[in-house]
Amino acid sequence: MKNKIAIIGTVGLPANYGGFETLTNHLVSNLNSKYDFTVYCSGKRYGKTERIPSYKGARLKYLPFNANGIQSIIYDSISILHALFYADVLLILGVAGAWILPFVRLFTNKRVIISIDGIEWKRDKWNRLAKMYLWVAERIAVKYSHIDISDNESIQDYTALRYGSLSRIVEYGGDHIEYAEPTNKDFENYPFLTSQYAVKVCRIEPENNVHVVLEAFTKIKNKRLVIIGNWNHSDYGRNLKQMYASCKNIFMLDPIYDQRTLDVIRGGAVLYIHGHSAGGTNPSLVEAMNLELPILAFNVSYNRTTTENKAAYFKGVEEIEEYVTNKSMHDLKANAIVMKNIANRRYKWAIIAQKYDALILEALAIGEKEQLAPQLVMALNNDALQRYQVGHLQHQYLFFESK
Repeated sequence: MKNKIAIIGTVGLPANYGGFETLTNHLVSNLNSKYDFTVYCSGKRYGKTERIPSYKGARLKYLPFNANGIQSIIYDSISILHALFYADVLLILGVAGAWILPFVRLFTNKRVIISIDGIEWKRDKWNRLAKMYLWVAERIAVKYSHIDISDNESIQDYTALRYGSLSRIVEYGGDHIEYAEPTNKDFENYPFLTSQYAVKVCRIEPENNVHVVLEAFTKIKNKRLVIIGNWNHSDYGRNLKQMYASCKNIFMLDPIYDQRTLDVIRGGAVLYIHGHSAGGTNPSLVEAMNLELPILAFNVSYNRTTTENKAAYFKGVEEIEEYVTNKSMHDLKANAIVMKNIANRRYKWAIIAQKYDALILEALAIGEKEQLAPQLVMALNNDALQRYQVGHLQHQYLFFESK
């Protein structure tokens, strides 16, 4: 009989947009012959006419809550409680419902695997109260899971230093996207496809440095920029869209959920600009690497780790301006080949699914989680962390001292 696996914390299936949803889709696709999956879905996202009982062999369970924002705490918590009645392993993506895990461990023998999804509490989009909750939830998630997953070596370092936990590294795949040849209709809908342009796909949030990238391209008016994101989701996005609406070389597009159209726009770019400053291995970055695009990424350890220190990096407007202005097409193409080779080695869904398969088997077999030796946790001092540009990993900083 197959082991029963509950996947908790995603918007649901079929996946439209989002790293966890795409991950879930490929886990179900690759492992449904071996496991009996149940995936929890947001009834707020999938209307009654869109709901289906199963997808690629996985049972779908709908709950009347949003999977994101403050409702995610309720959504994840109820999903966890429901899964206790049947599941052998709870695969929890995100820490919103982690407060309940001590009770799960105390009163049941269910196995818990959790992906903490980067350092969520440091994201600028959360207010102070939300950050405090996520900070506590992260600690609970790591402590009371049988296995905790980091999607990036820098996050693994963070959990080792802060909690003494040996997190397992499992990244995201990106080979679900392919270069798509534009049609006449594509050229009609998106005239910039006929010229050279840089592209950025992200949530329009301060932590993604959208304002920095936009300002840089106002200084290099002979270079085009296409940014795809949820501009109307916040005052930050609406204000930026209004501020830069008159810039003829900047194209600000709303979210594109059609995979082919998104692939056409990304695949036609000469440069991918990645501004994320928080989190781990970002799906949009991995997808751009799979599309064989050169990468200019915000200079933090997560992005350097994902690109193996072989992309180009920026901290401010001047560095973007200098790179975009001075790099030749030969330089960009050389970097694109390097990024593609890294993606072929690390960011394939078949590889990712195999890693999750191994973690599920390990969770079913192990007893208590092993902790790292205290002397190993303390091995890196503050000077060493700063020297390697990972000062954010200091295990002794307090939440109230962190932005």
